[in-house]
Amino acid sequence: MTALVLGIGNILWADEGFGVRAVEAFHRLYAMADGVDLLDGGTQGLYLVNRVAEVERLLVFDAIDYGLKPGTLKVVTGDEVPKFTGAKKMSLHQTGFQEVLSAADLMGHYPKDIALIGCQPLDLEDWGGPLTAPVATSIEPALAAAVGILAAWGVAPMRRAAPLPPESGLLANDIDRAAYERPRAGLA
Repeated sequence: MTALVLGIGNILWADEGFGVRAVEAFHRLYAMADGVDLLDGGTQGLYLVNRVAEVERLLVFDAIDYGLKPGTLKVVTGDEVPKFTGAKKMSLHQTGFQEVLSAADLMGHYPKDIALIGCQPLDLEDWGGPLTAPVATSIEPALAAAVGILAAWGVAPMRRAAPLPPESGLLANDIDRAAYERPRAGLA
């Protein structure tokens, strides 16, 4: 069995980075079972099709505009997932995750099981800004939901005795959350 835990979004636009920050935290806090990969999918769009098409199970973290209270998590599974992917496109040229799923389906390699852990954003317009407080607070509950989903799929991750340091994570070079979200110089 193969499974992919995918975080999608754009860390440059505040809460749009929820998915990337969630998968980053998941990597730091949990060791994955054999056959489970983690991926910062960022804004790769259609470049993710091959990765999605090669797995049996797909778990996605993303910021989703459900019209709910900011920070609210909603888990969507199965056929409902394509209806709820992506809070915002950054340009008319950007591909949404629905197109990635559709392309995988057209290739005849749609994941057998799929789950989306979406978080209602508060702010998608703060270029260079950090996650807002309600969205940042939702990361731990989102990880707990992911552990539950993966356990139900028979590939439960194990909590690490101590979190990995940021520099050993999926993101490094000052784009990991701790480094990127330092207070902005001269702004208070």
